[in-house]
Amino acid sequence: MAKADKTATMSRLHSAARLARTALAARLLAHGFYAGQDQIMLALDREDGQTPGNLAGRLGVRPPTITKTINRLQAQGFLEKRASNADARQAHIFLTDTGRDIIHAIEKSVKKTEKQALKGLDKKDQKALFKLLARVEANLSNEDLVLIDDDAELDD
Repeated sequence: MAKADKTATMSRLHSAARLARTALAARLLAHGFYAGQDQIMLALDREDGQTPGNLAGRLGVRPPTITKTINRLQAQGFLEKRASNADARQAHIFLTDTGRDIIHAIEKSVKKTEKQALKGLDKKDQKALFKLLARVEANLSNEDLVLIDDDAELDD
């Protein structure tokens, strides 16, 4: 790489991530969601009843951030907190019926943004991009790379 291009890859990665977040945020705002709220909703759709600490760890955010977002989603009627049966000091977060009803809209917003981002890439290029991004994530998180057969996801 030429000397002037030493940061070109990171600049592109940063720009693509920022543009993807902006496009998704615009779609989510139409449903009354703000940045980050969708990730909590989708995490609870995959596994309802998680603790705020568990959610924070899975989403890579600090507990105070997750607590603030949970409180907003609860005020909007999408989530509810319940005390743990084992430890009343511990809360578990659950989707409400209203929260469950809006999951499809969130997923649709994500899919539309993904489709927009991948426009012009054939299935082979999409699969290659997926694998490359998985490698970048593994490198930056200091984790071993685990690839699964994701053809089903790319066909949706």
